[in-house]
Amino acid sequence: MNQQDDQNQLNIELSAEVAEGIYSNLAVITHSQSEFIVDFIKLMPGVPKANVKSRIILTPQHAKRLLRALQENLSKFESVNGKIKEPDQLEGLPFNLGGPTAQA
Repeated sequence: MNQQDDQNQLNIELSAEVAEGIYSNLAVITHSQSEFIVDFIKLMPGVPKANVKSRIILTPQHAKRLLRALQENLSKFESVNGKIKEPDQLEGLPFNLGGPTAQA
């Protein structure tokens, strides 16, 4: 590795707490002209209330890069494990919470 490679290398640290992760089975996505906000939520069956477990704020450019990375990884996953089945209808989930919103 030369000096240029050393300067371009990024050292990413992952604490034990963050490495445990946070489970989410719903994402609510909103956006403005300058940012995308992704709220990760854990819904529990039979419980009428759910809390946002994590919020990630991205620039539009990073949101697009994330979309491409997810598409690439989903494609690789499906090539090994088969097509991911999606339910026809997601019952009981709010799909319009006001404002420019999408859910995944």
